[in-house]
Amino acid sequence: MKLQNEYVLSKQLLRSGTSIGANVEEAIAGISKKDFTAKMSISSKEARETKYWLRLIDKSDIVHIDISKPLIEIESIINILTKIVKTSQEN
Repeated sequence: MKLQNEYVLSKQLLRSGTSIGANVEEAIAGISKKDFTAKMSISSKEARETKYWLRLIDKSDIVHIDISKPLIEIESIINILTKIVKTSQEN
């Protein structure tokens, strides 16, 4: 059962983590400011979900890895994306 749980968590982490970049790429190719803002907002949400999965992995007893650096990095990404979304909504 431990391996099954590890697979579920890693699959979710991979899905949300790769979605961040995919949505940023879509935002860059957006056809309007509204489209850009919407896709960046989705990227921000995916980054927050990625942070959730990292914290869950950290608190679980399924795997024993140090995720302190990835947590710091995802927090930086969240801050950047949040600023981009807020700025694009204001302008």
